[in-house]
Amino acid sequence: MRFFLATALAVLPLVHAATPTKKKPAAAASSSDVNAAQRLLKTLPLRDRIAQLVMVKFFGEPMHPRSKEFRDYLTEVRDLHVGGFIILNRVVNGTVRRAEPLTMAAFLNRMQKLSKVPLIVGADFERGASMRMTGTAAFPHSMAFGAAGDPELTRALGRATAREARAMGVHWVFAPDADVNNNPDNPIINIRSYSQDPAVVAAHVQAYIEGAHADPANRIMVCAKHFPGHGDTSTDTHIGLGVVTADRARLDQIELVPFRAAIAAGVDSIMTAHLSVPALEPETIPATVSKNILTDLLRKELNFSGLITTDAMDMQGLTKMYPAGEAAVRALEAGVDLLLIPANPKAAIEGVYQAVKSGRLSAKRIDESAVRILAAKVRLGLMKKRFVKLEDIEDALNTPEDEELALKVAGQALTLAKNDSNLLPLAKTGKPCVYTLLPTRVSTAGREFQDEIRSRAPGARLATLEPQWSEAELERYLEPAANCDSMVVASWVSATAYRGSVDLGGNYPAFMEQLLALKKPVVFISFGNPYLLRSLPDVTSYVAAFSTATPSEVAAARALFGEIPFSGKSPVTIR
Repeated sequence: MRFFLATALAVLPLVHAATPTKKKPAAAASSSDVNAAQRLLKTLPLRDRIAQLVMVKFFGEPMHPRSKEFRDYLTEVRDLHVGGFIILNRVVNGTVRRAEPLTMAAFLNRMQKLSKVPLIVGADFERGASMRMTGTAAFPHSMAFGAAGDPELTRALGRATAREARAMGVHWVFAPDADVNNNPDNPIINIRSYSQDPAVVAAHVQAYIEGAHADPANRIMVCAKHFPGHGDTSTDTHIGLGVVTADRARLDQIELVPFRAAIAAGVDSIMTAHLSVPALEPETIPATVSKNILTDLLRKELNFSGLITTDAMDMQGLTKMYPAGEAAVRALEAGVDLLLIPANPKAAIEGVYQAVKSGRLSAKRIDESAVRILAAKVRLGLMKKRFVKLEDIEDALNTPEDEELALKVAGQALTLAKNDSNLLPLAKTGKPCVYTLLPTRVSTAGREFQDEIRSRAPGARLATLEPQWSEAELERYLEPAANCDSMVVASWVSATAYRGSVDLGGNYPAFMEQLLALKKPVVFISFGNPYLLRSLPDVTSYVAAFSTATPSEVAAARALFGEIPFSGKSPVTIR
């Protein structure tokens, strides 16, 4: 049985019918915003105008004001006069550290106080603020929303994310992901995409944008990414330059469809991809530095008037080709407005400054992008209100409605792709062996899933495995299987920067081969990469959750024992 949606050509009319074309795009700044931005621009010297185009990273962690890290931030704000910050996670010994909302907001307030021009703060909250922050609702990944099949749920996510973001001092959310994941081997998009169907992606992208823009009190900017489409590549652009080999006709029918829908829905910004696309740019360079792609296609042909931002400029898909200053100059020559996370912010600003002084870039070109950035700050109300009210933050985060939405999406997304002999649902009186395949040694994945299993099937035998274990170490965990009536294997493989693959890691493939050789019923639950069924054709039952978020663990346990149905429809071909 194959799980797929209609072809792109068959559904293209639905996209055009669903995307409004008459309303004024929200990305178009008002004349009053532009006038205010131009007045402010006149007060800034050239270096400061360039610096407004730079957004640097921070981690939102506690730090002493006399620490080197804090002094580095002071340098970026007080001396370099950068335009903004983007919140990222810090990874220490394989453990991801997410920021705490009050700590982050207090830091931002200090930085805002020191900055002459209000800082604009960004975050890639693709699945709500939980992607970077503690204490927020753990929304599932985009592909789970695609599998749930209801864009209204995505609209609700957009609205919730706007509320979360503004409460913490974040103004620019680098979501939704507009990539069409039509390459199963894509190592970095995968479940970050809504679907392999451009019409489905377009519908969810539009819904997210409209939801995020719905509440004027929580106005944020959103960003469709990664232009002109990152779905059909097998390269992680954190590691190297990806290539999309499709011809222009295919790009029009697939990759560009969601971006057209985003523009029609009033998306504020579009993020470039560090991808080579020969059909659009004959030179082997990233789209990030291609005038053909950003100016000729995005600006002129697609009539996009909002902000164009790079993807992170410290990714190796760009840094392997150009030093920081040259990359910044080439991006601006191509039509970029925001230089996101230059590998060396000071060098990037200096490189652009020297390019203007030499005549390679014009001052007018700098001013065009600076006005767009400043007008966005005006439109967001930052000239009047740049500080966060710390006492209001907790009221805006992790509401009961958010938790209900997250669990609803997780449940509706669960897809039963294979169920030989009607193995599922399992009986609560049974004795399954449940194996949790951790993605990394320090991962906390699976804890909620195991707790939910234990509460339903007291006879279950639970085991947590680690990918770096030898085949002999893993084989020891096969011994109890003789006393189990079925096996449940849960995996959390997902798209992770710098990993380069979404396959089962370590010696897990050998473990699965040995487990299947026991000839007992095996249920495989993929919380991450849904395409693993291709390498596990002999499992008895296969469940795709399309998300590693905790609500997906809860929902999967419920469905496993028949408490809720498997109602999801896979938005990608997984078999």
